[in-house]
Amino acid sequence: MSVVNYGTREITCKIVYYGPGRSGKTTNLQHVFNQLPEERKGKMVSLATETDRTLFFDFLPLDLGTISGFATRFQLYTVPGQVYYAATRKLVLQGVDGVVFVADSQSRQLAENIESLQDLHANLADEGLDPRSLPLVMQYNKRDLPPGEISSMEELDETLNFRAVPYFAATAINGGGVFETLRSIASQVLGRLSAPASKGS
Repeated sequence: MSVVNYGTREITCKIVYYGPGRSGKTTNLQHVFNQLPEERKGKMVSLATETDRTLFFDFLPLDLGTISGFATRFQLYTVPGQVYYAATRKLVLQGVDGVVFVADSQSRQLAENIESLQDLHANLADEGLDPRSLPLVMQYNKRDLPPGEISSMEELDETLNFRAVPYFAATAINGGGVFETLRSIASQVLGRLSAPASKGS
């Protein structure tokens, strides 16, 4: 749930990057963080485990405008993808305004993508959020790998994108598709906020 600060005239929105372990969630956030001007972003915080990290930072977008005179601040989070970090994933999803699902395009990871998507839906439902209406963008990452090793965009979309939400091909390691994905989820979140912003919801 977005937070309205009347003192600073800012609306803070929370976007979570979700997906299986090592799909590219952290790489997405690091690329965004590295490209933003210093004065527009906060510190990046990393909670590291042996096999994965939960990252977080916030920023004031450069070109997304204001809502009812309020500036918009986005907090970006990643979740650890491994199955045994279920409690952490659930915690990070609290108060989420939008989700980027980062799928690993490797053919051998298809089952992990499906499992992670099911996990996302279950955790959203536990938080009282409707997985069918929450702003969501799909990102099919690692498109730079050899064609024989990755699923086609069509196969990934047919298997994972049952809501027909916006989707993007990405090569997060060099920034391909990263900002396109972020702009899409940000505009969805802001679209939902536009009407009730003045009422402080």
